[in-house]
Amino acid sequence: MDVLFIEDDTIETMKLQRTVSKLQLKHNIIEAKNGEQALEILKSSTKLPDIILLDLNMPRMSGIEFLEIIKADPNYRYLPTIVLTTSENRADLLECYRIGIAGYVIKPLRYEDYEAKLKTVFEYWQTNELVKA
Repeated sequence: MDVLFIEDDTIETMKLQRTVSKLQLKHNIIEAKNGEQALEILKSSTKLPDIILLDLNMPRMSGIEFLEIIKADPNYRYLPTIVLTTSENRADLLECYRIGIAGYVIKPLRYEDYEAKLKTVFEYWQTNELVKA
């Protein structure tokens, strides 16, 4: 799968890379440091990502602002977007689902728990018919 990973924290990026490597996943991870950079990547790519993993708390453009933009665009509206965040704020969760996310995953503190959650996310989306279409 092609995965657009939008995250401003270098440590979180390293955690994702480590997890993908450790699980021996062959996914192509495209990294963006913020929503603005992610929009540039989407607009300049000839192929859309299969899924987007999105942090909510970022500089310049929040994850919610990014979601509002892509879900309003007919070219990107149906891209499965999974929020990967530390925010346990119920208002954030509900707002993200209102806008149209495919999932909301809270980043756990322990690496082993993070790895297990990411494994589940990747396994689900590898078998999902929308990604295969």
